[in-house]
Amino acid sequence: MNEDEFYQKLGRQIKYLRENAHLTQEKLAEKSGISLDYLGKIEVNINKPGLKTLLKIANALNLPIKKIFDF
Repeated sequence: MNEDEFYQKLGRQIKYLRENAHLTQEKLAEKSGISLDYLGKIEVNINKPGLKTLLKIANALNLPIKKIFDF
């Protein structure tokens, strides 16, 4: 898997987990302390989030961070 494929799968996984938690992008962005625009761009593989951002998202979803990489 190359870097682009990795971030594409990561974005899809975050979207899946968000939808599974019945959260809108706006609500997850608010809970995780990141902007709605940034979250949206993560989900469609425009932005490449760092570990701090991924940890914020995992915490907002009440999931261990390793679940975000379960794809």
